[in-house]
Amino acid sequence: MAHTTESLSRVHAAKAREIIRNGEWDAPTSGLSLGYVQANMIILPKDWAFDFLLYATRNPKPCPILDVTEAGDPEPKLIAPGADVRTDLPRYRIWKDGELAGEPTDIRSEWRDDLVAFMIGCSFSFEGALLEAGIGIRHIEENVNVPMYLTNVPCKPAGRFSGNTVMSMRPIPHGQVVKAVTCTSRFPSVHGAPMHIGAPSAIGIRDIGRPDFGDAVSIKEGEVPVFWACGVTPQAAVMQSKPPFAITHAPGHMFIADKRDSDYSVL
Repeated sequence: MAHTTESLSRVHAAKAREIIRNGEWDAPTSGLSLGYVQANMIILPKDWAFDFLLYATRNPKPCPILDVTEAGDPEPKLIAPGADVRTDLPRYRIWKDGELAGEPTDIRSEWRDDLVAFMIGCSFSFEGALLEAGIGIRHIEENVNVPMYLTNVPCKPAGRFSGNTVMSMRPIPHGQVVKAVTCTSRFPSVHGAPMHIGAPSAIGIRDIGRPDFGDAVSIKEGEVPVFWACGVTPQAAVMQSKPPFAITHAPGHMFIADKRDSDYSVL
């Protein structure tokens, strides 16, 4: 039986990872294993790891760290004991000197003993709270990847890393914007409240119909584009700072952890 977002929406995180590991799902993970935390990922050589840790510490809104692996160890022990970051994401990106060099579905052949994986909070994690509040998620409704934009909002530089903030966008009916802010502000470890509401041009977006990552979605009359910090921000930093080697998740293709969204709720 072919898997669909709906059929995988209620499976345990470990089952979702098994399906992904077996090559049965190569698509964005929004809507999968609702209630379980999803994570962005960046893998760097140990020589660059401290610089990125400092970068994330100075920019906790787009880069909230959920777990860090030991050098050479692919197991994210804090958020998913027994999992393997080399096989348990649907699609990866390989970067060499800041340039995209490939998008494999398995990175075991790329793995090295000096690599450190950072697992970073993802806004897919609070989408369950939005749905429970009666707020629709357009990219799920249209079965596409969430639209993401490279903005003109700078991150604070650290070590060898610098770059601007990437934000994901969800159209929200005008009357539900306050509710959306309230719902998502409960989850600061997965980006929390929006960074910007309305006026895409104010954050450097020239054409909202042409996202830098992901897919465009329809914005209906009476809806407002609402922008959240996005864990693709480290990829923007990779493109600008050009480490010799890095691996990230492909935008929208996340790691599904065993932790529950409620584990990161502050209310």
